[in-house]
Amino acid sequence: MSRSSYSADNPVLITAAARSYDDEFAARKRKYLIMMSLRFPCLILAGIFYQTWWLALGFILLSVPLPWVAVLIANDRPPRKAEDVNRYERPARALEAREHRVIDL
Repeated sequence: MSRSSYSADNPVLITAAARSYDDEFAARKRKYLIMMSLRFPCLILAGIFYQTWWLALGFILLSVPLPWVAVLIANDRPPRKAEDVNRYERPARALEAREHRVIDL
């Protein structure tokens, strides 16, 4: 690529680093708050539709597992990237590969 093809609109990726811990934590906290804020409207809607028992029951049943699911999602971190392990492999030694001379007295 020529140098002129780079612009401010097309940034160059210089690293494959993961998101920072603070960014990841903020995203998980945001998901938790959204899910927990859905619980209260479900209970309000169950009270509004109390005359339609199946609809009220549906809203109540929807609001019961929301805290549990919200905690699971908030505590879930993205999986670690699979990285190739850099293991040391001893090269074949030249002295061991050739035939040894034996000196007889």
